[in-house]
Amino acid sequence: MDGEEVRQAHGPRDGSQRDGASRREVVNWILGLGAGGVAAAVFYPIVRYIVPPEEAQSAANSVALSVKPEDVKSNSGQIFKFGNKPAILIRTPTGDLRAFTAVCTHLGCIVEYRADLSQIWCPCHNGHYNLQGINVSGPPPKPLTEYVVNVQGDRIVVSRGQAG
Repeated sequence: MDGEEVRQAHGPRDGSQRDGASRREVVNWILGLGAGGVAAAVFYPIVRYIVPPEEAQSAANSVALSVKPEDVKSNSGQIFKFGNKPAILIRTPTGDLRAFTAVCTHLGCIVEYRADLSQIWCPCHNGHYNLQGINVSGPPPKPLTEYVVNVQGDRIVVSRGQAG
């Protein structure tokens, strides 16, 4: 092969562009994809925190619990099923019965009652709610949904509606 054939086989030596993408363009494209992926990984959790997922409503409007009012100890809480979602029944230290959705408003974890703090607690990100369901610390962006608790004889009925 002479010099002209070598130049034709390996491309021009004068710096002019060849047909198709150069190696630099391919590397820049790959780096751009990587930077876009890193940006998405950083900003997605931030956006999901600012705009939490919508809470789907269950079809149930009320539920009669199998536990009797006298069996619920003071300063305690227990999880029960309200339709297709978990809820929490709490007997406050003063003896009141209260019920809330047991799904944390931050990322949907199941909350617990902490008797040592007399608060509702989300163990996922250390969110705290008071006994009115209002978020008092941690990342939860809004209060828990409160349910109405009625004692009818020897049974507890929890229903949707404005608690009072």
